[in-house]
Amino acid sequence: MKSYYKVLSIAGSDSGGGAGIQADIKSISANGGFATTAITAITAQNTLGVNSIFPISEASIQDQIHAVLSDIGTDAVKIGMLHSSAVIKTVVEVLDQFQPKNIVLDPVMVATSGDQLIEDEAVETLKSLLIPKTRVITPNIPEAQLLLDQEVHEENLGESARLLAEKFNVSVVLKAGHIDTQVLKDVLYDNENHTLTEFTNPKIDTKNTHGTGCSLSSSIATYLARGFSLKKATKKSIAYIHEAIAAGAHYQLGKGNAPIHHFYHH
Repeated sequence: MKSYYKVLSIAGSDSGGGAGIQADIKSISANGGFATTAITAITAQNTLGVNSIFPISEASIQDQIHAVLSDIGTDAVKIGMLHSSAVIKTVVEVLDQFQPKNIVLDPVMVATSGDQLIEDEAVETLKSLLIPKTRVITPNIPEAQLLLDQEVHEENLGESARLLAEKFNVSVVLKAGHIDTQVLKDVLYDNENHTLTEFTNPKIDTKNTHGTGCSLSSSIATYLARGFSLKKATKKSIAYIHEAIAAGAHYQLGKGNAPIHHFYHH
């Protein structure tokens, strides 16, 4: 019998289908994985923004993760927005029972607008309990600044990634999408062999980028589940996202920021 490359996404639901669990399922599927899920919150949102958030109870989140891991198991875990300290502790507790490999954390803490999305206490719990258990984190620049407590600029992306890696003993994919330049530079600091790799792509002139962070982290988790090295998984995932943005730029969906085209190659 054959086996699937299994990826568990622990994240919030996006009713608009562009980010969160929905983006994760699409990204995992498009890159050759089988997606399972544990939903941490239900959002009412569309291309114009988030209208409301309904948090799922810690007991339900724990039950969802336990149900998946006790029966199906997983080859990688992607973790998205965990809105409270209690939820983070719950996720850590149940993951500790099963010790899954290849945990990829997208530390969703700061909105594109610059607003902090989770409580200060939750940020501290993320730093102390969850990040040290992950294989790789994928912060954007505002999130890296929150984790480092210092400014991050284009000139010091590599150094900032290294400092994050050393501070939390974790590999870091630092995303440069917030920098207003014609060439985007993302960096990977691989904490397993202490190497820095830069990935550059021309910036695509489009507002259809909703869900890129979710999709990138779940793609990396999928390639790790498939057995690729962290460097190769990151390279393939960044290339996938770039192509998905390019393909999605030609579509209109809703009145605001539309998503990327996850299945552009089908």
